[in-house]
Amino acid sequence: MSASEISDDLFGPKAKPVKVLFPLPLFTAYDYLPPFESGAEIGRFVRAPFGPREIFGVIWPKGEADPAPAATLKTIVEILPGPGLSPELIDFIAWTARYTMSPLGSVLRMVMRSGEVLSEPSKQTGYVLGKNRPARMTPQREAVFSAVGPTPMTASTLAAKAGVSGGVVRGLAETDALRAVEIDPDPPFPPPDLSRKGHDLSDDQICAVGKISTHIKAGSHAAILIDGVTGSGKTEVYLEAVAEVLAKDKDAQALILIPEIALTLPFLKRVEERFGAAPAPWHSDLTSAARRRTWRRVADASARLVVGARSALFLPFQNLKLIIVDEEHDAAYKQGDGVIYHARDLSVARGARAGFPVVLASATPSLETVVNIDEGRYEAVGLPSRFAGATMPDISLIDMRETPAEQGRWLSPPLVDAVNQTLTAGEQSLLFLNRRGYAPLTLCRRCGHKMTAPNSDTMLVEHRFENRLVCHHTGFTMPKPSACPACHAVDSLAPCGPGVERVADEATARWPDAAIKILSSDTAWSASAMREILEAMHAGEIDILIATQVAAKGHHFPNLTLVGVVDADLGIAGGDLRAAERTYQLLSQVTGRAGRDVKPGRALLQTYQTTSPVLEALVSGERDNFLAVEAQSRKQLGFPPYGRLGAILLRGRDEQALRESAEAHRAAIPPADGVEVWGPAPAPIYRLRGEARIRFLVKARRNIDVQRFIKAWISRVKVKGSVRRVVDIDPYSFL
Repeated sequence: MSASEISDDLFGPKAKPVKVLFPLPLFTAYDYLPPFESGAEIGRFVRAPFGPREIFGVIWPKGEADPAPAATLKTIVEILPGPGLSPELIDFIAWTARYTMSPLGSVLRMVMRSGEVLSEPSKQTGYVLGKNRPARMTPQREAVFSAVGPTPMTASTLAAKAGVSGGVVRGLAETDALRAVEIDPDPPFPPPDLSRKGHDLSDDQICAVGKISTHIKAGSHAAILIDGVTGSGKTEVYLEAVAEVLAKDKDAQALILIPEIALTLPFLKRVEERFGAAPAPWHSDLTSAARRRTWRRVADASARLVVGARSALFLPFQNLKLIIVDEEHDAAYKQGDGVIYHARDLSVARGARAGFPVVLASATPSLETVVNIDEGRYEAVGLPSRFAGATMPDISLIDMRETPAEQGRWLSPPLVDAVNQTLTAGEQSLLFLNRRGYAPLTLCRRCGHKMTAPNSDTMLVEHRFENRLVCHHTGFTMPKPSACPACHAVDSLAPCGPGVERVADEATARWPDAAIKILSSDTAWSASAMREILEAMHAGEIDILIATQVAAKGHHFPNLTLVGVVDADLGIAGGDLRAAERTYQLLSQVTGRAGRDVKPGRALLQTYQTTSPVLEALVSGERDNFLAVEAQSRKQLGFPPYGRLGAILLRGRDEQALRESAEAHRAAIPPADGVEVWGPAPAPIYRLRGEARIRFLVKARRNIDVQRFIKAWISRVKVKGSVRRVVDIDPYSFL
C-alpha cells in the first residue's frame, strides 16, 4: 500500500493539511494533517509534534505557498476543546509581527504564554456546611462555622479566614459537619453591575462622555484623548464609557491599561466600587494561578472587564470592544525586550483594525498624541479644571544658587520652612527625588575608583539601609566593601549625591517627631508592601513621604498640601530627544498630587536652571506653549512625530566579532532617498552583563516604510557567532 493510500485510509481522502503556528521564535507556520475528527478551524488550540516533543500551537491561516505533500506530514495529536483565538486577534498578531519586525511565533507566545495556561488545572475540594453539628463545640470550631458561607472554600482558605489550623477544618469534614464539594480552581469573575450609577459628573465630564458615546453607539473606531488636568476626573469619564460598551453588547469585553503595578491594586478597588464587582486583573505580581484564571476567563469571554499592565493587550479576548490607555504618555508602556512594542500605539492599531474606539487619558499627553490631534487623526475632549472645586497647586522655583542647602544636606531653607509650616498645620508633605537608594555613585576618596557592576559599565548605587551596592540595570548586588578594591584603602568609599534614602536621613534628623516613610521599588519590595504605604498615606498616618516616581501619578492623598522636588534638574538634559518632554510630564504629575481635595496645595522645585523652558512652563501653566516649542524643534530635525526612527543593536561578548559585524552592517546599508543611518557607535552603556553593545539609528521621513528599509538592509548581513541583533521600531531608550 502506498503512502498516499495509507494517508487516505487514516484521514479520509478529503483531509487537507492545515497550518500550525507554535509559540516559538518562528517566522512561519508549519503544515500538519488534522486528526480524523472535525474541528480543525482556524484559531483552535492544538497539541502537535514538533521535533522530539509535543507542544501546544494554534491552527493558523494558510499562506500563499502550497502545502507539503500529505505523505510527508505529521499529524496533529489533539484539538483542544474550548474557544480558540478570534479572527481579530489573529489579524492583530500578524500585524504586530510585521510592524515590530518580530517572529510571528514570538508574538503568539505573548498570547499563549507558552501554552501552560492551556493545561487543565487540577480540580479542588471546597467545603460548605454539612448535615451534622458536632456535639462538642470549641472556640476554633465556632470560628470555622462563622467563617463558612454559601460559596465553597478550600480548607486552607477557610482555615485562614477562621484563624485556625487546617486540621480543625479537616476534622469537621470527617464528622460531616462540613460537606466536601468539587470547585473550579478558576472560578468566573462576577459580572459588572451595569445598573449601578457612577458619581455625579460635572458639565465638562458630561460633555466628554457624550463625545466618546457617539463612537460607541456607532460602533466605529476613533482614538480619543481625555485631556484633563490632574484631579479633573478623567477616570470617571472613561468608566462611564466602559459601562456603556458593556451595556450595549452583552458579550462585549473592555480593557483598561495602566502603566504601573503600584497603581493596579488601588485602581482595582476603585473599579469594583463603580461596578460592584472586581475586574479581572493582569500584571506581573499575580501568582501563576491568578494569571491562569484571568487568561482562561478572558478566553471564554466570561471576564468582561480587565484591568492590567501593557501585556494585557495580548490576552485572548473574544469580543474586545473598547480599550482605555490611562496615563498614555507613560514610558512604561514601551516593552524593551523580546517583542519590542509600545502598548499605546498597538492599542490604537488594534482598535483601528477591529473597528472599535480607543480612549487615551492623560494630564500631560505625549507629543505624538498632541500632533495626531492637531493633524486630525485623533480626537480630544478637555477637562480643564479639577473636580468638585479643588484648585491646581501653586508652583514656584527655589533657586539653589541663591538659597543653597547647608553643607552635606540637600533641602534648601525655603523648602525646610515650607515643611515646617505644613507639619504645624497638620498636613502632609511629599519630598520627591527620582533616585533610588542612598547615593547614585560610590567612589574612592583616595584613588578616584568608581564602583561599577562586574562586566558592565553601570554604576553601583549604595543602599545604606541594607549596607549593599546595587546595579539597577543588571540586578547585581553585593555588600559594601570595607576597602577600595583598586587601591585597598580602608573606609575610603564615599557616597556621592543624594538618593531617597539619603534625603530620608536628613528628614529624620530635622523632624524626629514626624512620621516619615520612603516609597520606592527598593523599599517596598512587593505590591502589598507598596499598597500598605499608599494606604497609610491616604489615611493621613504619614507626615512626610519621600518617594520616587512610583508616587507621581494616579494617587489621591486628601491631606497632601506640599510637594517638594529635591532635584528638578534631574532628567532635563537626559541625552535623548524626549528628555525635556519626559521631565515636564514627571514633574507635572508629581506636583499634581498636592491640593487635590479641599485644602489648597503648593509645590516647590529646587533647581539650578531657573530659566529652563521645562520649569518655566510648569510655573506658568503654559503647557501648550511648551509642547509647541518642542514640536517645532522636532519638526526642524525630522524626529518623531514628524519623522520615523528605527534602531539596530548589536551585542556580544566577543568584541572583535562584534566590531566586524558592525562594519559588515555599515558596508551593507542600502541607498535610499529620505533615510539616514547613524552609526555604528558604542551604546552609552557600552558593556552590560558581560556583553559589549554597538548601535545604529535609522532616521527617515514620515512617509518612508522604515521596516521595509531595515528588512532589506539586514537581509544583506548574516549575523555570525555569538553576536546578537535586536531591531527596535520607534525606539524610546537610547542606552
